[in-house]
Amino acid sequence: MSIAAPDAVSTNPLRRLAGDIITERAFDEPLPPGATKFSFSRTRAFARYPLPILLDAYERFGPIFSIRILHASGVFMLGPEANHYVTVTHADNFRWREGGLGDLIPLLGDGMLTIDGAYHRRARRIMLPAFHRERIAAAADVMLEEAERATASWSAGQRLDLYHWTRALALRVAQRALFGFDPDANSRDFDPAEEFERALGFYGRDYLLQILRGPRTPWSALQRSRRRLDRVLYTEIARRRARGGLEGRSDILSLLMAARDEDGSEFSDRELRDQVMTLIFAGHDTTPSTVTFLFYELARHPEARAALLDELERVVGDRPVETRDLVEPPEQLEMAIDETLRLYPPAWIGPRRNVDAFEFAGRRVPAGATLYYCS
Repeated sequence: MSIAAPDAVSTNPLRRLAGDIITERAFDEPLPPGATKFSFSRTRAFARYPLPILLDAYERFGPIFSIRILHASGVFMLGPEANHYVTVTHADNFRWREGGLGDLIPLLGDGMLTIDGAYHRRARRIMLPAFHRERIAAAADVMLEEAERATASWSAGQRLDLYHWTRALALRVAQRALFGFDPDANSRDFDPAEEFERALGFYGRDYLLQILRGPRTPWSALQRSRRRLDRVLYTEIARRRARGGLEGRSDILSLLMAARDEDGSEFSDRELRDQVMTLIFAGHDTTPSTVTFLFYELARHPEARAALLDELERVVGDRPVETRDLVEPPEQLEMAIDETLRLYPPAWIGPRRNVDAFEFAGRRVPAGATLYYCS
């Protein structure tokens, strides 16, 4: 039986701001204690560097506290117990869509990051086969080809911006592995990666600028980029449907077009578009930031760098890196990556909104609160 798509979320910033204020005023019990008075300086400081503010509140109030950012108070739950509570043992009580991730809907649509409940579970079932071990191994071949191409011009003594270099590499991999596009062919006419970066620029603008609507605003630039990306994606989906969809291809878009739920249902064109856009969003920054911080920490810890290089020399030696080296990475490399992720998680905060009131660490939280867990 088909599961209905979620209700649309308003993209009107004033309506969303008003909704947050009305919801908070309607709470029948107080939020956990914290810095809940309005402070423009705190809002600006939190946008620039939130960690000191969160650590100070954690030391003063414990693992659950409230902080007012701009117009409304958010509840923060910090620590492994809090993460487990929100994402595992009581996950059904917390909604992504009503939290801060709803701000991504204007670009991503109803992808895995912005849907909940039965609709989320259906999408997960359909997508899962595309990410089986053998599928990931196939994508690794693309990663190796692009990495070899990207490092071919490196030379001793060369200086480069590692973050932007890795980001460009990740987007090339995404074009091939997700869409089956040829990045070099696209660059002569329309570059989806460049357009996607342009769209993402909206979320890097000052919040007051994001509120503006009308011509020549960041919002209009976001909508223009989305229309261009949609035109390419929907044209490609229609072309593949006309030719039977998969066509023997192994890119994620083709695999998702061929996938079916247990009742035989498939993704619609809009669902395909939203899921693929969400996947490229999920990978566009996570890999570059992790690689950059990995190199940063290796530069600061010569003993760890030496152990890693010794292992690579022993395991790989002079032969080319192979797919199996990525699927089952050497021990030192895997530990270095895990430690980098522990120190610098790229998705460091998870916004939610709770359905029902709950209690954690002796503090009550009313239903409908804006809530954040922090990895």
